[in-house]
Amino acid sequence: MSGHGAPEEQALEATGLEVVIVAGTWHDVITDGLIAGAERVLTASGARWRLVRVPGSFELPVACKTALEAGADAVVALGVIIRGGTPHFEYVSSAATDGLTRVALDTGKPVGFGVLTLDDEQQGLDRAGLPGSKEDKGAEAASAAVRTALVLRDLRG
Repeated sequence: MSGHGAPEEQALEATGLEVVIVAGTWHDVITDGLIAGAERVLTASGARWRLVRVPGSFELPVACKTALEAGADAVVALGVIIRGGTPHFEYVSSAATDGLTRVALDTGKPVGFGVLTLDDEQQGLDRAGLPGSKEDKGAEAASAAVRTALVLRDLRG
């Protein structure tokens, strides 16, 4: 599992931060698990947050950029892309990853990356924070976004 070597999570205090979760609608069982993990972390941190849904992972970058430009301190991008028999997987995975990286650099604000790129559905179920899952990538993405927003706030004084 890719979670080997992950840092130990510490409690977050993010009162005053505005965070938007932007999630695709494909593979709803996995996506709903990712959303629940992100919501749990954000609520526990004291950050104000809201959820916005987009059709799929390809649309995540533009919605995340708009949320950040509208005043959000951070976004959590959640999506599920499962490999199929065509090159579509590579195109969408690359577009989502490159687009979200560009959004973070262009806005100077954090994008928690919770886009799962999978070979099969079981890999997503194992990472979605569901009962029996080995990992909770939605929670990890939210934690990364909040932690980075706090670091940036501190750096900017």
